[in-house]
Amino acid sequence: MKTAGVIVEYNPFHNGHYYHIQETKKVTGADIIVAVMSGNFLQRGEPALVSKWARTKMALQGGADIVIELPYVFATQKAEIFAYGAVAILDALNIDSLCFGSEDGNIESFKNTIKLMEEHETSFNDTIRKSLQQGKSYPRSAADAFLSLHQDQSCVDLSQPNNILGYHYIKAIHKLNSTITPHTINRTKANYHDQDIHDPKIASATSIRKILFADQQDLESIMNVIPRTSFDSIIEYKKEFKIFHNWERYFPLLKYRLLSTTPSELRKIYEVEEGIENRLIKYIRASKSFEDFMKKIKTKRYTWTRLQRICLHILTNTLKDSMIENVAAPTYLRLLGMSNRGQNYLNKIKKNIEIPIISRLSAFSNSQISFDINATQVYSCCLDEPYQTKMIESEFSNTPIRYANDEQLFI
Repeated sequence: MKTAGVIVEYNPFHNGHYYHIQETKKVTGADIIVAVMSGNFLQRGEPALVSKWARTKMALQGGADIVIELPYVFATQKAEIFAYGAVAILDALNIDSLCFGSEDGNIESFKNTIKLMEEHETSFNDTIRKSLQQGKSYPRSAADAFLSLHQDQSCVDLSQPNNILGYHYIKAIHKLNSTITPHTINRTKANYHDQDIHDPKIASATSIRKILFADQQDLESIMNVIPRTSFDSIIEYKKEFKIFHNWERYFPLLKYRLLSTTPSELRKIYEVEEGIENRLIKYIRASKSFEDFMKKIKTKRYTWTRLQRICLHILTNTLKDSMIENVAAPTYLRLLGMSNRGQNYLNKIKKNIEIPIISRLSAFSNSQISFDINATQVYSCCLDEPYQTKMIESEFSNTPIRYANDEQLFI
């Protein structure tokens, strides 16, 4: 039985994600698709539109057979750590292949880039350091450093977001000495940051969320770019919890945290460096919204994404020391959902898996999973009661969602 992994956020699951799963099966010949999915907070420092449980349902209906949560300590990190945590989970599950979407779409280009970077690691890092000293952001510095090395067309463009992630996925495979075989497919028709829908069938998650948060929701315009099952899950979530999640919902909580925390306390928060805490405190007082605040604190050195992650770690009170202690490697596999096929596969391999598979949180505890518990509690804080308590309790009581493939029904 062949297995392939995909590393995802599904915020929300749309037609492009369905295409990715179908192409992954074609490219790898996989019988089982394992999705490593971020929890309630995402790599760019954002809250997910709907909870990880709602997104797990979308994933299973969209073709995933197993959904494993990517822990907070990896899910809310820069590309290198995010990729390492996700690949390490797939490796722990003895997955045969990894297939990711990219702007390049050619796996040989990624391998050539890995080789080039290994050969010129010292000069690459020196160029980044000089660029950072000039006040540029790390992503811009890294992209410029790569361009200074890259002289032919056989390498990937590391200024593109999915190419960057793909590069780090392959680096993680090498670092882990894993037997996972990497594959890539082209992103089709919609770019990662597209704000608007340009194609009748494929759209970015960004453009879909924009419509869902609009004052005058044009829901018909998204019905053609997401599976009907995803559409129904999104509407069901809104009916159950009364809201969708975005940063504006959490801004009052962030403002409270910044106004009631001293600079010395903020310096203990993960990713707060170089005096940024003073800038945050200075501008929060006069900021009327999260977007307003972000525009005030944005600089050339700090990307929007990095600032969002800093704000997220302040919101969740994630301290440097505790985070650093917990990013060496995943210590558990949190099973969010599985199809019948996925359950059969796990039953066959579970004796060979070296870290525990967690199906109910109330029966397990360790320092790494405490970040996920805290993240869910914070994620629930923008909900009114009784929905807030309901979400917190579900974190401990929920068992993996089960999906019957043939009947296309949840069990």
